[in-house]
Amino acid sequence: MPPIHSSPYFQMDNPAILSLLRPTPGEKHRKPTSSSGGLLRMFKLFPMLTSGCKMVALLGRPRKPMLKDSATTGTIFGYRKGRVCLAIQDDPHSVPIFVIELPMLTSLLQREMASDIVRIALESETKTHKKKVLEEFVWAVLCNGRKMGYSIRRKQLSDDELHVMQLLRGVSMGAGVLPSPNDKETVTADGELTYMRARFERVVGSKDSEAFYMINPDSAASGPELSIFFVRSN
Repeated sequence: MPPIHSSPYFQMDNPAILSLLRPTPGEKHRKPTSSSGGLLRMFKLFPMLTSGCKMVALLGRPRKPMLKDSATTGTIFGYRKGRVCLAIQDDPHSVPIFVIELPMLTSLLQREMASDIVRIALESETKTHKKKVLEEFVWAVLCNGRKMGYSIRRKQLSDDELHVMQLLRGVSMGAGVLPSPNDKETVTADGELTYMRARFERVVGSKDSEAFYMINPDSAASGPELSIFFVRSN
């Protein structure tokens, strides 16, 4: 499969998504091959990392959050040869308010990160407005404007997802490799279990749209590297 270098704006024509988009300062001058640093650069280096590069050596015991504020916690994780999952929490110690397995492989997401700006859009075609937008179940998923397929929000965490949430309960941000839940080994038939966790600014556009903008810990970065949009059709 050829490398993927899709534009962050390609086919992002939903008016609700466009209203939530934030232009990245200096984005027009950014070269496609440049790297703005931060967690996204760490995550896309995973294919070259070995199990010896784990950043979770101190995860065996609960820890206090590194940063105390109102930012939302977002976690992207999955086996290298499997599908990637997304979990959103009010804070690292709370039960996730939204968990979904995205219809894309972890390796594909890492290739999308070559653009340095990743925008994931989840669109619900449900007509009812009795639920909050994050409470909808069926979602069409787009990554950098390319339609990936459909996914259903989890009602309950799977064993693997619960395992990841428990290991990362004291982590506010970071990226690395986790031990698998079954045999506690790092490498499985599906490859290593990788994760990226960051703090996100949550923006409510309306009752039918929300956005999450990653707060980059690298102060030199020009803007959010990762944005996640939730939109419900009117």
